[in-house]
Amino acid sequence: MSFSSFGLYANVLRGVQDLNYTQPTEIQMEAIPAGMTGRDVLACASTGSGKTAAFFLPILNRLQGKPRGVTRALVLTPTRELAHQIHDMFNALARNTANRGAAVYGGVGMGAQREALQRGVDVVIATPGRLLDHLQYSYARLAQVECLVLDEADRMLDMGFLPDIRRILKFLPKQRQTFFFSATMPHEIAKLAQDMLNAPIAINIKRQAQPAAGVTQSVYPVPQAHKTPLLLKLVREERVRNALVFTRTKRRADRVAEFLIKNGVKAERIHGDRSQSQRTQALDGFKRGRFRVLVATDVAARGLDVHALSHVINFDMPGSVEDYIHRVGRTARAQATGEAYTFVSPEEESELRSFERRLTRSIPRVQVPELDHSTAGSSPLPEARPWHGPQRRGNYSRSSDDSQRRQRYTRSPGRPSRPPYRQPQNAR
Repeated sequence: MSFSSFGLYANVLRGVQDLNYTQPTEIQMEAIPAGMTGRDVLACASTGSGKTAAFFLPILNRLQGKPRGVTRALVLTPTRELAHQIHDMFNALARNTANRGAAVYGGVGMGAQREALQRGVDVVIATPGRLLDHLQYSYARLAQVECLVLDEADRMLDMGFLPDIRRILKFLPKQRQTFFFSATMPHEIAKLAQDMLNAPIAINIKRQAQPAAGVTQSVYPVPQAHKTPLLLKLVREERVRNALVFTRTKRRADRVAEFLIKNGVKAERIHGDRSQSQRTQALDGFKRGRFRVLVATDVAARGLDVHALSHVINFDMPGSVEDYIHRVGRTARAQATGEAYTFVSPEEESELRSFERRLTRSIPRVQVPELDHSTAGSSPLPEARPWHGPQRRGNYSRSSDDSQRRQRYTRSPGRPSRPPYRQPQNAR
């Protein structure tokens, strides 16, 4: 099957061809024909499966020839990095059409977003909290939305956005086409899907249980005190063109990045305490090669897509097998190859063995090379806190910017509550 077999308009198909997409992924082969029928789509598919094009191509096809200037499609996604990435994908697919989109997310001022909504855009890609901020004003109009996409629904549940989603639904027409994507289907998500969807076409793409075949995985058994000099030695090797380094906490990400910079490595970091402009500049600089190393936490790195990434380094053990697969899957994308190193201290050995049982394979151990402990700032970082599993469903912390911002509006003594949401005239 090829993209030309879907019956897309020529200008929409040219956007696919400009991206050099030749063969549809599994989710695209199922979801695009289903979406073209106009029926609701309920799909279980994980990050990296190609689902962004799977919902945008039917939507773009539907928008061709319709009057401009009003929002006809809304995409809800959990993090601002994902919103930014989805917006980039929309721009690439829609480059040969007259359709325009806007990304609406927290961490930046509302002015530019307000102007885009006032002018009128065909597609809005938004995080729930910031969209609700705009919906308090008359310029944000969703009464003519024909297509709604809920992307990564289970992650939005994990991050506490379910009440916000239900508020947003009150601003939308009841008659619409809905694309509902979730990697898992817990009870709360199944109930939300039942409320939102009308006789949906169900698609179930089996989740990836193993890292991609192109990833060479290695474990470095190393004491906590030796992790920083080991990292420095490895990233100085010529074969490490660029590396995404994962830490468990924001503080450790800061400390690791500072250590690398002090020792002459061009590095940056990305996590929930950094402003949107700082995160955008860090990621853009990493993609363009200004930084060889990007240090990140799991939440901030969700959805990051870096082409030709040679190495992923787990400075700290991830919290779950799913997080491990997600991390190492940042390399070896699109049939490429890459390497994934995992630093494992004696305290983390039991976690590693548990991962290997889940992955049904043993990850090769590598002998740690001789290290230089005289490097600047090579004193050990504070011990990583033992992992006791997530404090609630899923593996996300509440460090999401929209979640933090929403918490600031929680009523407390002597502090006003958040202004009530304006009830839309078309609420049902």
